[in-house]
Amino acid sequence: MQQRLPDLSALDVVVTVARLGSMGAAARDLGISQQAVSSRVRSVERELGVEIFVRSAGGVDVTANGMAVLEWANALVERGAQFMAGVDALVGAHHSTLVVAASKTVAEYLVPIWITTLAHRSDVKISVRPMNSSEVMAAVHAGEADLGFIESPGAINDLDSAMVSRDELVVVVAPGHPWATGATIGIDELAATPLIQREPGSGTRVTYEAALRDSGATPAEPSIELRSVTAIRASVLNSPGAAVLSRLSVDDDITAGRLVRVDVEGLRMLRPLRAVWSPNIRLRGPARDLLDVALPAGRPK
Repeated sequence: MQQRLPDLSALDVVVTVARLGSMGAAARDLGISQQAVSSRVRSVERELGVEIFVRSAGGVDVTANGMAVLEWANALVERGAQFMAGVDALVGAHHSTLVVAASKTVAEYLVPIWITTLAHRSDVKISVRPMNSSEVMAAVHAGEADLGFIESPGAINDLDSAMVSRDELVVVVAPGHPWATGATIGIDELAATPLIQREPGSGTRVTYEAALRDSGATPAEPSIELRSVTAIRASVLNSPGAAVLSRLSVDDDITAGRLVRVDVEGLRMLRPLRAVWSPNIRLRGPARDLLDVALPAGRPK
């Protein structure tokens, strides 16, 4: 049976021990424990069936067979470094334009802030493609976007993900609407009312309909379907209709009195805002930088 090549990082540890003359010095240089260094060296010796070092209180001495192994190991470690430098260059060239697919609310209200922050760290070009959450996941799956942001709960079709924020949906109407009196309405009344809504597949609509169904109500068909948050907001401002929108998009209007938030008894619509990416790659370069910007401060990465 063909012998397996030792792990390149373990060979790097062996080379470092030989270069510095002791396990302790190698541990300090590599930023790992001396026990970890010793364990990796023993693992390489075991896999190769060759004693590379003779241990002593003063450090290590290289055996005759170890001299040959170290010569070959040095060459492999150097080629490995060249390989990674080449991959980094390839990734950098591929991501000279970072393609980001983002659900409409995230694209309009959060991505611009993240991009502004990232611009101070990198000169990468970023192409943002607003679409609904289901379309975002499809784009990431197809390799058409390097990173996606969605606002819908539930399954993410085997993508890797990280929660970047939480959002709340609220019912809003114009000041002249019958619901603008400050009184609380019931879930059944809301469910029976045709709303101005996003298209099927949008995170906002999925969250709203799921919240009603969880409460035992069936939502009415929309009075109007529009594909952008801005269009729905404008329609509510200029019509007798009601809508469910993210607080991110209407807080300023509510504060200024242009829109009125309607409280619904027993209903609170919370949802996660998540970054998604292909499980087949490790995020690197600008995509990783943008995710780090989007993640809440102090959250494990």
